[in-house]
Amino acid sequence: MKRRFAALLITLTATAAVAASVSFKGNGDLRYYNAAGYGACGTQINGAKELFAAVPSRYWTASNPNKDPLCKQLVLVTYDGKSIKVPVKDKCPGCSANTLDLSQPAFQQLGNLDLGILKGASWSIVPR
Repeated sequence: MKRRFAALLITLTATAAVAASVSFKGNGDLRYYNAAGYGACGTQINGAKELFAAVPSRYWTASNPNKDPLCKQLVLVTYDGKSIKVPVKDKCPGCSANTLDLSQPAFQQLGNLDLGILKGASWSIVPR
């Protein structure tokens, strides 16, 4: 019983640390993509039809990304007075620390696809 409780405590602590440590207020960039297949969290994704985010690689902590605490989190994204919350479903290996990739429909809720990149966004990892 002690062992199971300790494992739960470690998991909760890691999740809380991730949620508290990733936040960009007004200096984040948003990009979009529409890839389909399996995301880093081990579930099928369709970037042309679903709402989700791909978080920069530097914030992933588990050796198996399917078990990373980020896979149980949401991203709160704000741009130009509009906000959305989307689940983390993928990893962005080419993203800088302050850049977030959104699925195409998520990006469209915040700005025009023709812009390609939305600069000056705020985003942070929040619990589900």
